[in-house]
Amino acid sequence: MDLLFERFLSEERGEWPDIDLDLPSGDQRESVIQYLYTKYGRHGAAMTANVSTYREKSAAREVGKILGFKENTLSRISSVVSSFEWTGPTDTMDAHFDRAGLSRKNRKIAKYLELVMRMQDLPRHLSQHSGGMVVCQGQLSSVVPLEPATMPGRVVLQWDKDDCADFGIIKFDLLGLGMMAVLEDCLVLIREAYGEEVDLAHLPQNDPDVYAAIQAADTIGVFQIESRAQMSSLPRTQPKCYYDLVKQEAIIRPGPVIGRFVNPYILRVLGREEITYPHPSLEPILRRTLGVPLFQEQILKIAMVIADFTGGEAEQLRRAMGSKRSVAKVQAMELLLRCRMSAKEIPLHTQDEIIRLIEAVGHYMFPESHAASFAALTYASVYIREHYRAAFTASILNEQPMGFYAPDTIVRDSQSHGLKVRAIDINRSDWLCTIERSDQLVPKQELQMGLRYVRDLRRGAGEAIVRQRNSSGRFCSVEEVRHRVPELRKDELASLAEVGALNSTYSSKQNGHRRTALWDVARAIQDPGPLFANLKTEGMDAPLERMTHEERLVADYRGTGLTTGPHPLFYSRAALARMQVVPASQVRFVKDGARIVVAGCAIVRQRPGTASGLLFMSLEDETGISNVVVMPDLFERYRLLINRERFLLINGKMQNMDGVLTVRAERVQPLNVTAVKTASHDYH
Repeated sequence: MDLLFERFLSEERGEWPDIDLDLPSGDQRESVIQYLYTKYGRHGAAMTANVSTYREKSAAREVGKILGFKENTLSRISSVVSSFEWTGPTDTMDAHFDRAGLSRKNRKIAKYLELVMRMQDLPRHLSQHSGGMVVCQGQLSSVVPLEPATMPGRVVLQWDKDDCADFGIIKFDLLGLGMMAVLEDCLVLIREAYGEEVDLAHLPQNDPDVYAAIQAADTIGVFQIESRAQMSSLPRTQPKCYYDLVKQEAIIRPGPVIGRFVNPYILRVLGREEITYPHPSLEPILRRTLGVPLFQEQILKIAMVIADFTGGEAEQLRRAMGSKRSVAKVQAMELLLRCRMSAKEIPLHTQDEIIRLIEAVGHYMFPESHAASFAALTYASVYIREHYRAAFTASILNEQPMGFYAPDTIVRDSQSHGLKVRAIDINRSDWLCTIERSDQLVPKQELQMGLRYVRDLRRGAGEAIVRQRNSSGRFCSVEEVRHRVPELRKDELASLAEVGALNSTYSSKQNGHRRTALWDVARAIQDPGPLFANLKTEGMDAPLERMTHEERLVADYRGTGLTTGPHPLFYSRAALARMQVVPASQVRFVKDGARIVVAGCAIVRQRPGTASGLLFMSLEDETGISNVVVMPDLFERYRLLINRERFLLINGKMQNMDGVLTVRAERVQPLNVTAVKTASHDYH
């Protein structure tokens, strides 16, 4: 791929190369970590540390405790202190306190605010780095203090990664990727359920189904390109091959966004902007990315060509631009750049443009090597999802928490693509989600939800249920479940009943339902006492009515965090139609610039630091997802409502940019319809 070798190793760096190893998150990654501990000994290997600092919320809460604030006051403050990175003119701590109804005229409040502001960025505690590990020949403890980590079998040193680099210590990054674990699980499920062998290294390339899904931004659950920003750019960039995916991995990063490279690149892809280069000598470097730098390596090559930097000097430039510790280093490298360019008679305005390009690396640009690796995983995740959706969905549900979307959204998206998802059932479910064959004449894979999604059900109890069923057959009554699985606590048995997992223990003649199961659970777990000790209750009908649709919906979300049944808004579509709410599936038919009303559950709220205060939201209804953008001034007006309410009603104006559909919000309200009112508290 014509990668820059000096990005990894050069004489001028005078240090060991960067070594990053991506591993499936979970057991495999931990086994590699433990291998290094074993190989290098107690004093020869350790995880690097992170210095965690005080931010707005942590400082506000801890200072409040010290000053004796009541818990409800602290909760009020925490709810209004911004959790977003961007800080604008009105996004200040003073403004947060005003919104919480706390006046700075009060001396205690004024002192409180002063202490909170003074604590910003001060060290709070030492934590363990997610994957950084250093090794030496048994003498690491003679250089830096070591301490046992809270996790058993781990040792941590008291320096962060920058300290280790300055001291010349060998460091590996052993990073756990959830998607690698998902793909690994998929290969096993595909082998068992489909009877096929899939080799990730030899997947069919340029698969039309893969690129059709990517170009349509149908990417919920896949690797790296599932965020709102990525999904907004995919219909415009229209990736058609592997290298297009490599560029797509790199484009939505702070460097290209802050450097203002994204829109020029997209316009050039669309043929609406001429492809130009800051200097003719840079064309070979920037040709593949249409004259716009997207990768770290391109920035280093620019310095090497335009200012005659050696590979090592270019790497020093990258480090200086990315350094948070030394402004002097940055200024020195910029001065050297300008001197070299002046010696080559590069015009001043060209120098300014090239410096602007180079500065982007300080805001983090993706290395092309990383983008290439991630593009391979992106392609693999989309390929398996499109061709083995049941296996992919089961695997990603089993690896939760991970990714952008909650399990409920993952399930709903899979259902919209034709996958049948069966509810949790004590007579069918394993601990993990599994794949089953349908009972139809044409075999089709179906997803069986696992017992792990029953809240408050311990893994040991869930696995005991599966063992008993596999050894002694299906359960035929609640009393039998109680007797055969003594590991189950009373509350766990009740939770299984409430989510409908015990319904299959009743025969068709018994007409069992959730309330019947709850009734029988109460009888099974309650000591009848001497008066009723000989009273026969087995087989008696419970004097309780079935749950309504809305009650089952609430029970599903309260007990599992998701539902395999209809979305909450399904039951309110008639009321929403009277309010002129456009379903998500119909948004594409609304003309650009037209007024529109959308509603749904806010499943994504993003306010990135690179977006100048814009808030991006995704609203989910029973037909799909609508995308909404909230301008900074409107967000300030509706901040509490947006942050607190799960279901929202948005009035706005339709924006259609090359097939990317967005509602620009003009008014935000809580959604007040019956089904939503009952479900909103437990909807996650």
